[in-house]
Amino acid sequence: LPLCFPQKLWKMLESDQFRSIWWSEGGKCVAINKDLFKVEVLGRGVRQRVFNTRHIKSVIRQLNLYGFTKVQRDFQRSASLPEFLAEEAAVSAHSQILYYYNPSFNRAHPWLLGTCKRR
Repeated sequence: LPLCFPQKLWKMLESDQFRSIWWSEGGKCVAINKDLFKVEVLGRGVRQRVFNTRHIKSVIRQLNLYGFTKVQRDFQRSASLPEFLAEEAAVSAHSQILYYYNPSFNRAHPWLLGTCKRR
């Protein structure tokens, strides 16, 4: 039987084969480096493709369909201009990273994966 979307996602996160997707927040969130994910996962040939799409929007749609919500990252800003500019550069690089959370998708509780259903 083919794996459903959450199962594929879990296998990717647990694999050391992918650098573009990882567990974040102590295993409570999925972190995706958008640009690297497009190349590493969605740019694969048909035979080794993980998802039946080549578009990041389709993957995000699947995340939403399975109850994942996007998590915004809040960064504290410094008062001094040089520190502020350095932080802005870091945040800009960080904006390529998407964070998604689902209470039924937690590394410490793999048995909850079965409750991760499509809406």
